[in-house]
Amino acid sequence: MSRIYIASSWRNKYQPEVVTALRFMGHQCYDFRNPPGKAGFKWADIEAGWEAWTMERYRELLTTTPDASFGFIADYRAMQWADTCILVLPCGRSAHLEAGYFNGTNKRLIIYIPEPIEPDLMYLMANHICLTMDEVKEALK
Repeated sequence: MSRIYIASSWRNKYQPEVVTALRFMGHQCYDFRNPPGKAGFKWADIEAGWEAWTMERYRELLTTTPDASFGFIADYRAMQWADTCILVLPCGRSAHLEAGYFNGTNKRLIIYIPEPIEPDLMYLMANHICLTMDEVKEALK
């Protein structure tokens, strides 16, 4: 079975069911919402009103706060541990950067597109582009 890093967004409604389905199939999955040892990282844990930060404040807190460091290290170690990344769309910048890490380290990258999206040419970097969980299951064989 695979060791899977699921790259997605906190706002992605499919992420929890993808984690559950993959674990039911017998795969080991890193769930960024519920990492081992601590609750998943949220910007609000650093400072209320984070949505109104200046870029200078963002950079300062990103590089100096223990919560940001812990969240980054947990996710990065999970990326190193995993042999496969499933990019669950829709998602944002971090998830795409994580997917790029897997592509750049020659680890398997699967993109799961459960709803219509704007087309993107660079998704050709993936080993598989799946539209259903049945296709994800087949790609993991």
